Amino acid sequence: MISKRLVIAVTGASGVIYGIRALEMLRETDIETHLVVSKAGELTIAYETDLHPKRLRELATEYHAVGDIGASISSGSFRTMGMLICPCSMRTMSEIATGVTSSLVSRAADVVLKERRKLVLAVRETPLHSGHLRTMATLSDLGAVISPIVPAFYSRPATLDDIINHTVGRLLDNFDIDLGIVKRWKEQEAQRIQIVRNAS
Repeated sequence: MISKRLVIAVTGASGVIYGIRALEMLRETDIETHLVVSKAGELTIAYETDLHPKRLRELATEYHAVGDIGASISSGSFRTMGMLICPCSMRTMSEIATGVTSSLVSRAADVVLKERRKLVLAVRETPLHSGHLRTMATLSDLGAVISPIVPAFYSRPATLDDIINHTVGRLLDNFDIDLGIVKRWKEQEAQRIQIVRNAS
């Protein structure tokens, strides 16, 4: 049986709200979340939000310091569903691709790959040069899922929260976690057709 544990990392790319929202959503489930934040991620959280570091840590079931290489998530024997790095900086992505494990973020990601678990990288950068693209291809070959933070508009979002929630929902789809927040393509149309049929 797969343990209902998910590792979530927040790194220094813009878009930390996505990682925060993932933690907020999963807090309402029976999934155990293990949070690690890179040093650059802490800075970005301060730049982009008013969230106090203590409050962020409280959103997770368990928080691990980025320098704690001996944390539970650094071992393959600690079973998890996998790891979501959201947002994922280019530096973090590059470290993982080369097998460098200079922090708990890259070490935990390396463990997920070697154990053949799901590693989802919500990369956030544009434009991309060929080095970025080659690194992404390398990670894809290693088994990682490259899932850039890209808004979808077929869901007809009315607010920024709608965009964030849908994006996070699609990221969680990679772990077969469905919280009922994703407006799925064609589902709404099918529901409308069914309503019309029922009314006629």
